[in-house]
Formats: sequence, C-alpha cells, structure tokens
Amino acid sequence: MSKSYQEQDFEKYIESRLTANEYDSLPTEAFDRERGIFPDVVVSFVQDTQPEQWAKLEAAYKDNARQRFLQDLTAALESRGTLYLLRHGLRTTGTTIKLAAFQPNTGKNPEVQRRYEENRLGITTQFYYSPTDTGQSIDLALSVNGLPVATAELKNPWTDQTVEDAKKQYKSSRDPGDPVLKFKRGALVHFAVDTNNVAYTTELDGDDTHFLPFNKGHENGAGNPPREGEHRTAYLWEEVWAKDSWMEILQRFMHIDTEEIYQDGVKVGEEETMIFPRYHQLECVRQLVSSARENGAGEDYLIQHSTGSGKSKSIAWLVHRLVSLHDENDEAVFDGVIVVTDRTVLDEQLRDTIYELDHKTGVVHAIKGENQSKSAELAEALDAGKPVIITTLQTFPHVIEHTQNLPERDYSVVVDEAHSSQSGEMAHEMKQILSGIDLDEDADAEDALVEAAETRGKQENLSFFAFTATPKAKTLETFGTVPENGEDPEPFHLYSMRQAIEEEFILDVLEHYTTYDTFYNIAKVIEEDPQVPEKRAKKAVARFLKLHPHNISQKVEIIVEHFRNHTQHRIGGKAKAMIVTSSRIHAVRYKKAIDEYVENNNYDLGTLVAFSGTVEDDGAEYTEQGMNDGIKESELPNVFDTPEYRVLVVADKYQTGFDQPLLHTMYIDKKLSGIQAVQTLSRLNRTHPGKEDTFVLDFENDREDIHDAFEPFYEKTTLDEKSDPQHIYQLEAELDSLRIYTQQEVDQFAEAFFDPENNATEETHAKLSSYVQPARDRFMAASEETKEEFRSKLRSFIRLYKFQSQVVNYADTDLEKLYTFGRFLYKELPKASGHSEVEFDDELALQYYRLEKNSEDSIDLNGKGGGVSSPTETGTGSQSDDEVELSRIVDRINEELGTDFTEADQLFLDQLKEDALDDEHLRRSAQVNSRENFALEFDQALTEMFIDRMDQNKELFAEFIDNDEVQDAITRHLRQEVYEESQPAES
Repeated sequence: MSKSYQEQDFEKYIESRLTANEYDSLPTEAFDRERGIFPDVVVSFVQDTQPEQWAKLEAAYKDNARQRFLQDLTAALESRGTLYLLRHGLRTTGTTIKLAAFQPNTGKNPEVQRRYEENRLGITTQFYYSPTDTGQSIDLALSVNGLPVATAELKNPWTDQTVEDAKKQYKSSRDPGDPVLKFKRGALVHFAVDTNNVAYTTELDGDDTHFLPFNKGHENGAGNPPREGEHRTAYLWEEVWAKDSWMEILQRFMHIDTEEIYQDGVKVGEEETMIFPRYHQLECVRQLVSSARENGAGEDYLIQHSTGSGKSKSIAWLVHRLVSLHDENDEAVFDGVIVVTDRTVLDEQLRDTIYELDHKTGVVHAIKGENQSKSAELAEALDAGKPVIITTLQTFPHVIEHTQNLPERDYSVVVDEAHSSQSGEMAHEMKQILSGIDLDEDADAEDALVEAAETRGKQENLSFFAFTATPKAKTLETFGTVPENGEDPEPFHLYSMRQAIEEEFILDVLEHYTTYDTFYNIAKVIEEDPQVPEKRAKKAVARFLKLHPHNISQKVEIIVEHFRNHTQHRIGGKAKAMIVTSSRIHAVRYKKAIDEYVENNNYDLGTLVAFSGTVEDDGAEYTEQGMNDGIKESELPNVFDTPEYRVLVVADKYQTGFDQPLLHTMYIDKKLSGIQAVQTLSRLNRTHPGKEDTFVLDFENDREDIHDAFEPFYEKTTLDEKSDPQHIYQLEAELDSLRIYTQQEVDQFAEAFFDPENNATEETHAKLSSYVQPARDRFMAASEETKEEFRSKLRSFIRLYKFQSQVVNYADTDLEKLYTFGRFLYKELPKASGHSEVEFDDELALQYYRLEKNSEDSIDLNGKGGGVSSPTETGTGSQSDDEVELSRIVDRINEELGTDFTEADQLFLDQLKEDALDDEHLRRSAQVNSRENFALEFDQALTEMFIDRMDQNKELFAEFIDNDEVQDAITRHLRQEVYEESQPAES
C-alpha cells in the first residue's frame, strides 16, 4: 500500500518539479546563517558573469577579495535590502556588481539575453536558517544567485494540517530578526502552502503577521479549481515560480511602498510595505500585456475588479509594462500611455511605483492646467511624446480629438473607475465639455466616458483598458470582449465581489441589512381642489412629505440613538456612520435636526455635512463650509478621519470613491437602484483591524431592489437560519444543556477579559487561555453528534448576537459574557460549514406617521440573477403633463406608498376598543394596575393602534393626531371602557 501522502512527499514533489525546470537543488549546509546568503553561489555567479568587475575587487582587496566582497554585500543587505541589490546591484570599489540579470524589453541586444540566461535559481528543502536556534528549519526556500528571495511552509491536509497551520507556524515559531527572515534584508516573501490553498506575507511580525490569499479563484469565489492528476496549488510552482515568471515578478512587480505617518498634522515618521502582487493582479496584468503585444493598438479591454482588488496597483503595474512593451518584431506597441482618473492620489502612486521599479523620474506627466488650459497642456504633452500622461475625465474627450490628428502614433488609454460624486458639479461640467452628446439626467462619469468613445468612433491607434467594479450595460457593449461563440460581451478579466468578500479583502455590506417602509397619511389641507400638472404635483407632494419636520425629526431620533447604542463603540470606539440623503436641502435639514437633537440631549457627537453649492431654505442660505464651521471642502475627508467627527451627512457626494475604513454604519434616506446602490453601499466594505461587520438601516428601499442591484456583480449563495429576537435565549439554553462549558468558566473569563487593569499582557493571555481550555477538552472528548451540534449552535449564537445586539438593546450581561467567551472558544474548535440568518418582525410606531420595520437580516445573493440592462428608447421621450384634481393625486400617492386609505369606517372606535381588549398584555395591565398607572401604558398603545388603523378613517386619524381636544376625549373614553371591561368578573 502506498504511503506517499506525508508532508515530506509533498516537499520532494515540488523540489522535483522545480529542478526539472531550471532550478538547482542547493543543500542547506551551503547556507551561511550569519550572513543570510549562499556565499559560494553568490561569489561564483559574480566571478563567472562579471570577470572584469571581480578583477577590480581583487586588485583593490588583494588576497582578501572574497571576504571583503561578502562583508560589503552583507552590509548592503542590511542598509538597502535584497530587492534593491537584485535590481540595481552592489556598488563597491568604484564599480557596480550586478547580482541578477533581467530579461530585456527587446531582443535587439543578445548580450543582455545571455546574461539573463546565466541567472542561477536555487531551491533548498529542509532549510536550516537560524544562527541562534540551530534546530529551526523551514520546509522550502528559493534563492536567486545565492540570495534567498522566498520561503515556504508546506502542509498536507491528509496529515491533518492546512495552510492555516503554516500561517500559525510563521507567526509563532519564526524569529523576524533572523537574517533570512528580516524585513527587506532577507527573503522578500513567505508562502503558506497546502495542496488546496496558498497564502503569503511580505513581513513577519509575530502574531501581527498579516497573510493574504494567493489563490486563482474557483467559480468566481475563493479557492482554486481542481486540476486533473495534480494538486490544486500546482500553479504556484509550475507557473508562478517558473524562472521567467519569477524573475519578472522580482523585476516588474515587487516594490517598496512608503507611507508618511502624520500625527496632529505633523510628520512623525514613515512606514514601509513590501508589495507582492495578489494572484488576480498578476494574472490580469500578464494577460492584458500578452494580448496587447499580440494584437497591437485598436483593441478594447474591460477589467471588472471588485473594490478591495487593489485596482490602483494593477493599474500602476499595467502602465509600467505598456510604456516599454514591444511586439515580436521588437517594435514599440504604444507610443504613450494615457491614464484617465479622477483620483489625484493615483498620480503619486504611479510616480512612486514606476520610480521604484525603474529608478526613473519624469516618466509621469499629470495634466493640471496651472499655467494654461488643460486641453492645451494635454495637446503639448501628446505632441512632446510624454511616456505617461495622467488626465481627468473632463479632459478625456480632448484626448480622442487630439489623437485623431496623430494617426501615426499609437496610444493605450487606461481608464480608472470614475469617482464622479466627489464633485457635485462634475456631471454638469461633463455635459458642457462633451458638447453634442445627449446624456440623460442620471448619467455619471462612466456614461460620459462611453458616450465620448462611441460618438467619436473606434480608432485603430487607441487601445482602451477600462477598470471598473460595476460595469454598466453600455460599458460592457463598448469595451467588453465578445466570445468566439458570438454571445454577449463579457469582461476580459474578472475579480468578483464574491471572491473579494470570501478572501476577506472587503466586508459583506448586505449581511446585516435592515429596511423600513414608510407609510404616510397624506391629508388635503386646503378646501380648494385646483387643477395642477400631475407629475409636478406628485413630485411636490412627495417632496413636502420627505422634508416635513416630523418626518426628519423622527428619523434623526432613530439614527442618533441607534448610533449611540449600537455603533459608536464598534471598531474599538472609533466607528463612524454616513447618512445618505436624497437632496441638498434634505441634507441641510438633517444636519440642523441632528445638531439640535444632540444639543438638546447633551450628547457628544460631532457631525459634518457634504453638499455642493448654496442651498436656500426658509429664507436662509446654507453652504457646506458654513455648516461645517469653516472646514473647507478639500479638507473635509481628512477632518472626518479625526476622532472628533463620527457622522457624515451627504447629498450626492462621497457615495463613490470615498475610502474611509472606519465607516461602519450607513443610514439611507434616498432611493437607490442599480449601480448607484452598489457603489453607495460599497463605501462600508473597507476592512480595518477590529471591524468585524457593517450595518445598514434603510428608510427608503426595498430589499428586492437592493438584491437585484447587487446580483449581477456579487455571486454569493447563502442559506441562513432565520430567527426572532427571542431565539438568542433559546440558543443560550441549548448551549448550556450540552455541558461543554460551565458558567463558572464563562464568568471567570469575562471577569479577566473586562478587567479595567487588563493591559493585554502575556499573563492575561495565559489566564484567558486557561479558562477556555477545559471547555475545548470536553468538546474534543464528546461524541461526533454532540460536537457537530455544539459547534453549529455556538456559531449561530455568536453570529446572531453580534447582529441583534446592534438593533436590540438586550442589556443582558450574561449574554455578553457568553458571546465574549464563545468567540474565543469557537476559534479553538475545528471549523465547520453552515450559516445562520436572523430576522425581526417587531414594529416601531412613530407619531404623525407609521415607520414600520419591514425586515432585518442578510440579503442573500447567488449570482443567478439578471444582468445589467441596456437603456432602451421606450419611455425616454417627454410625456404630456396632464392636469388632474389634487385629491386624485393625493389618493394616488397614498396608493404608491402602500397606505390605500378608505372613506367609511363608522365602527372605527369600537374596533379600536376590541383590538385593545384582544391584547392580552393590555388586559393584564388593566387588571394589575390602578387607572392612573394603566393610563401610562394604554395612551401610548392607543396612538399606535390609531396609526395601525389610520387607513380606515383618515379624517378621524388626522383629527386625533392634530387636535389635542379630540385626542383627549377619545383617549379618556376608550381608556375607561377598556379598563372596566378588562376587570375579572365578580364571583
């Protein structure tokens, strides 16, 4: 019987595949642990490939050339790092010694190609690397010319270990201070690998080490597809680690990002990050480059990459490759690259990335229009043949116009996803710039881009590379790739929302989604019934309702109290929220109402508002800067990032392209549909340490509409268990009954965890662990049936409590204790599949109108819904605005909003009384309370019952709400009747 399933067999198999493809097997004994290199390989590479440079070393250092060279190399590794030396060589004794040779852009210089072929790639298994802990080894190491560039821990699920165990091994038993593991100075990337999955990190930092998935994706989700007769992860050693691929990654992809760190506006330091491409980025750039090299200019490419995909890096790598791309005849494919973006940060990122890769400045030229018009500056840059030109979407049409006059030149146009809502006037400006193009009222930057390209026709000297997370139908039609079978166009490359979520690059914003249905009572307040234009009147009445002070004030109370009770303590007390409103005046009134409510209640809650231009309301004028105490529009994103401000009210701004990882909750009071819904809600999906979930409270939209908006881009299937708020207690009881843990262990854990003196010390960690381990031991000793039941119920409890506690204020310390204890215990248990879902049906009644909680749970997507639809000509023309009676307009709005009020209900009061008598809680309250105490509960309940039945007698309802005398008379009468008839009969 074969036993070739051990980890060592996996290791030997990878080694055999690499040594069969241009790798040398290097013994671990050849490694110098102190220097962190293979000295014999490095020296022989230099001597054999650069004899003249080595001769200079010998002349300078006499008989000590080898020793002095290794000393200089070790010092340079410490100061400059491995990647720098591989790219730019070692300067010593007045000469530069190359430590690696990379493939040339063209085949015109055979000598450069010959030097490339002389590179020596090595693989070492059972790699003993530590100078201090001589028994420590890593399963595998890769080197280039004697310099280690990668390590890998290999795991085999057949021996009960996976990629997660490899990650833990790197975190817990690898010293980041050892030369070969030291950031920048040693290996550049570290892989955790099993037969199904791959992950990597570029910096080891103990428990804070952060691994990223490096998987191909499977059926638009996470993981890897099956391979016949091979491991699912074989692409790693067969494709990625193959010589040409691996050397290209070192030459054209890996680089150092430097971020300046500021505190209170003062620079306090810099933070460096080693960038290694994720698999979809590597694949996308390579496929685009390959197609462009083969097909030349005149082709269009649509890249659908979800938020969280690292689009900026993908664009930078692509631009860098396109600048120097040559075809099989060694001719340049493009004469220049034009990048179209609204993000000024991309300018800096492109400059930094290209400089890191090539050490060249002046490659990137941004069109800023400082000394002349942008169109004139663009024309000059094109005429001058600038390698990379960055321009905005507004200037983009001039690119097409001017390149038409340069038919002898070929350009690649890389289009970053337009972030039009950062500027409230952008759509208007585009309409002026794109004269002659008919854009509808809902047009955005993407529409303008498509229209500009379509109107001027396809040009053979332009290739478009369009990046977007949410392509519209016309974008697909214009830039999409038509399959050979002639079916509908599709993206050239896809990284879906589903994969981004499953790989934990973004959060699922639909997991905790709550919608409200608003029912208005529209009462005609004037005796006349004038003839008015129907559409204008409907719009005016609806606007009146939305802006009514009672409407906004009620929602403000819900929003502020929800934020204070359920959001502000999230993300370590840093969580922020956004209120999305339907208009500028709506935003103004929200801001005023929130400030008034916060002041009246003496709350500490800083708010900001974002809208464009000047808003007139009630005879006063408002501007964004004025309402924000003088904060300039350009400063607002940075100010909102400070701890002082927690809530941002927006009107058509910051709903796309706004990156605020602390944004946890969104309150929506605006109709959203299609791509706008996806882009708006996606502001929540950024990850951040401590950010475990997001929350949406939607006053305006139906779940079905949100589902339909996300479905074409999402592709996620879940089957969740539904429950009500009381289900959490049922789960608690069922967990207790399984006797895996004791209440004493839960209490002890909570006492240590919530101890104010807890400073996250090693002693506290040990104490917490000791309280969890007994429960883990009981779990491991339990039957398989009990294990499965406990694991499933604990997961359901954790997920349900995490969500419901955002909505229902349980104020139950026992639940909080069990939740905290359970989270840590669950991490100790073997993983299992399955989901749970929660749903509430409780109702929240508000005075003056009913605000009914419709549903609270996750919106599940399965990727099988309809796609985006192309606009048709039907319904686009203007229709006559027929005049109708105002009363009919009121009736129609009632119908559209779901109220459908009726005229006759002469038994209305009797029915209300019967409702009250049928309410067991009210009857019991009448039996055990005095009339005075009963009044406290009954009067509020009666208002709610009136609201519930307001559609049955709108006139009486209006009188009850608006007339205090009528309300008092009805309340006294019904209260007395219900109280007396609820008393038990005398025996």
